Order: sequence, then C-alpha cells, then structure tokens
Amino acid sequence: MSASSLIEQFGQIDIYLFDQILRGRITPGMRILDVGCGGGRNLVYFLQQGFEVFAVDVDPYAASNTRQLAAILAPHLPATNFHCELIEAMSFPDSFAVLVLSSAVLHFARNDAHFATLLRASWRVLSPGGLFFCRLASSIGIEHQIHQIEGRRFLLPDGSERYLVDELLLQQFATEFNAEWADPLKTTVVQNQRSMTTWVLRKPF
Repeated sequence: MSASSLIEQFGQIDIYLFDQILRGRITPGMRILDVGCGGGRNLVYFLQQGFEVFAVDVDPYAASNTRQLAAILAPHLPATNFHCELIEAMSFPDSFAVLVLSSAVLHFARNDAHFATLLRASWRVLSPGGLFFCRLASSIGIEHQIHQIEGRRFLLPDGSERYLVDELLLQQFATEFNAEWADPLKTTVVQNQRSMTTWVLRKPF
C-alpha cells in the first residue's frame, strides 16, 4: 500500500492510536468520543469505517473543521455529534463512549486542579469496560532539560510551556479510578526537546 493511500485511509492518526487498532482493541461499531478533537486528525479512519463518532473541542474553529470533515467522510452522522464546549462542562452523559480519546490535550491544563478536572471529566464519559487512550506531555526522560515555572507548569527546551505529568501522578489517578492498565506507559523523547507519554487505561465494570 502506498503512503498516499495510507494517509487517505488513516489521515494523520497518532501512531500509538494506530497501534491500538492493529491490536484489535478498537473494533467497528464502537462509540468513540474524541475529547479535545482539534481538527479531527485522529478520526479519519473511524469516520470512514462507520464508527459512531462524537467529538468535543473548546475552539469553535476546530469543532467546525471536525464537523465538516465528518460531513464529507460520514455524511450519515448528525452534525450535532460534534460539540463546541469546555471539556469540564461536556454535555455528554456519564458512561457515554466505549473509547475516549484524549490526544495532546491535558498538557494544556493551567494547574493541578484544572488537570484533575479535565481528566475526571474525560473519565466520566467512558463506559464501564471502555478504553481510555491518552497522549500527553510529560517530564519523563527530560527532567534535567526543563525549567519549572510554577507547580507542574514547565518551560520545555522547544520553547513551549506545558503542564507536565510524571509516572507517579498517572499511577495515582489510575488508582483513584480503580483502572486496569491496558498497556505499560510508553514515552517518546523527541531529541531532548519534549517528551510525550502514552497512557492507556480500561475502566472497570
């Protein structure tokens, strides 16, 4: 299969989310909620394959782009599936989706309280037995390259400012949620400029 056909089929999907598909954890018919969807880059495959897709983003432009993408790739889906609203005030009910995506979202938290609120809101909409897929910036592997601004907010070598988690914090929340670790933590350090961690949990029944 050519690179262009792969892009057409999967878009700019996160490689670690693609891994979850390859391992058979995400199957047709599942209800998916992308929390902080951006322009919908992780949804191309799911929209084309007939998944029941929903999404939310606080940015009106991002939410509109995802809505337009869905109108092209999955015209049967109602435009009302795609919300512009705060994650912490999502109108989706509890236990709504079998798969909740949170890709490159939580590291924009302002502080500990905001991070906890965003995370718990994302967990709330996950159904029992469902899969929580999260990619977020962390301090893992770059502890000596970052500069603390306040609390868990740091200046990264690439010049960006992020809320950074570490393994202990993620373990603490997994324990709070009584969650099963679907995978061990996987962290990619990008040339000592930033660090991205993949965190995959399963919600207990």
